[in-house]
Amino acid sequence: MIRSLSIISGVLLFSLTVWGCEQNSSPQTQKEWALALHGGAGTISQDLPDTIRQQYYDGLEQALAIGADVLRNGGSALDAVEATVRDLEDNPLFNAGRGSVFTSEGKHELDAAIMDGSTLAAGALTGLTTVRHPVTLARHVKDNSRHIFFSGHGAEDYADQTEVERVDNDFFHTERRYEQWQRAQERAHLNTEHSWTREPGEKTIYDWIEDLKFGTVGAVALDREGKLAAATSTGGMTNKQFGRVGDVPIIGSGTFANHVAAISATGWGEQIMRNVSANTIANYMEFNGATLDEAMNFVLTQRLDPGDAGFIAVDSNGNLSMQMNTAGMFRASLDSEGNKVVMIWEDE
Repeated sequence: MIRSLSIISGVLLFSLTVWGCEQNSSPQTQKEWALALHGGAGTISQDLPDTIRQQYYDGLEQALAIGADVLRNGGSALDAVEATVRDLEDNPLFNAGRGSVFTSEGKHELDAAIMDGSTLAAGALTGLTTVRHPVTLARHVKDNSRHIFFSGHGAEDYADQTEVERVDNDFFHTERRYEQWQRAQERAHLNTEHSWTREPGEKTIYDWIEDLKFGTVGAVALDREGKLAAATSTGGMTNKQFGRVGDVPIIGSGTFANHVAAISATGWGEQIMRNVSANTIANYMEFNGATLDEAMNFVLTQRLDPGDAGFIAVDSNGNLSMQMNTAGMFRASLDSEGNKVVMIWEDE
């Protein structure tokens, strides 16, 4: 009798387990390739003037087209994310490469990382001051170094051994970022020999976009061979103190890719690091059988506070997710089936 009850209980348990798996599963179409990118998340007013709004849309569209062409023509996910981020690094609208924010000392220190999901190989750098395309140097680290992460003077010394393009630190300067730095200095009650003034009633872009902590670029991709990759690049936090390192170059925090998903983060780096956010998204999927949307929503609602961050990600089936708990996030995506998104706010 006891044996019979055990058998019946075992059958019921097996049936419930299978039912649960069926309930959590849904048919998914395997896409040939997919790409998503972001240009930072934060407080972005919907009163943004049409001319400025269009500049951002155009910048997102351009970077998306560059990465999509790589994937459409059979290129690797790594090549696609590098090409996409390089273009964003050259666009002064975004806080990466040219257009990076100023540190408290009035200079630019850049971070970047790239990761190959198929091998877990990665390259990361922090505190770069003369490398035009930090993402390309991160790719060089991944491909050619036995180390993963270089910082400060060591990162610059490593760049000296490569053929990556170098520039003066002033190359990254833009007037918009300079004005933003002046405002940050004034808010922090810091003394500076420069003073920032404007005519009464005059508005700058930063009256509509407030991103003292936010503003990073990134890309994630799935290629025709089923490989995933992620890349992220940033100028960091406006008015950041000497030597501050954010989440971007910390593998698993702001940048991560494995066989499950590729993720790039943007937002408050300290919060993203505390929760090892990008890796947590991938782990939540793998160990809980969750979808990409479910895993990202878990991190945004259960691990981070409102206003902390935004993420873009792609899974091994080519499913894309772009979510944030901020007021807006510059983002775009495209897949092999022609599904295209270019957005700033939640509802447009």
